[in-house]
Amino acid sequence: IEFDKKGKAVSIQEKPKNPKSSYALVGLYIYDNEVVKISERLQPSSRGELEISDVNIEYLKKNKLDVVTLKRSFAWLDTGTHESLLEASQYVSTIEKRQGIKIGCLEEVAYQNQWISKKELLKIVNELGDTHYSKYLRKISKLK
Repeated sequence: IEFDKKGKAVSIQEKPKNPKSSYALVGLYIYDNEVVKISERLQPSSRGELEISDVNIEYLKKNKLDVVTLKRSFAWLDTGTHESLLEASQYVSTIEKRQGIKIGCLEEVAYQNQWISKKELLKIVNELGDTHYSKYLRKISKLK
């Protein structure tokens, strides 16, 4: 991804041979319902794949793309091979065990940002049954 001097995204390229910047567009994507129509219009790339970058480019063209750069405390883990997926799994497992947190827990993020209520969180907990994940969410519900 390329940014202007104000930090606004100006271009996106899928796996360029000569990148325009040192930034890679990775991470968590959050879309509105318009993504359905955009994805229905996508055509396979030269690699024969539907590219998430093409979705992001459509949002960029409509001036509806917000990009947040990750700071030093974040880790991006490539999971494109069996080996790198195993390495990422081991990393996540170690962090979760040592710090007592869940990485990528969307329910926790939604609750902390007040996108769902405590009642909605506990409904999810009950639907999950007696699992380590549901116990973690129950613990999160008591922190507020």
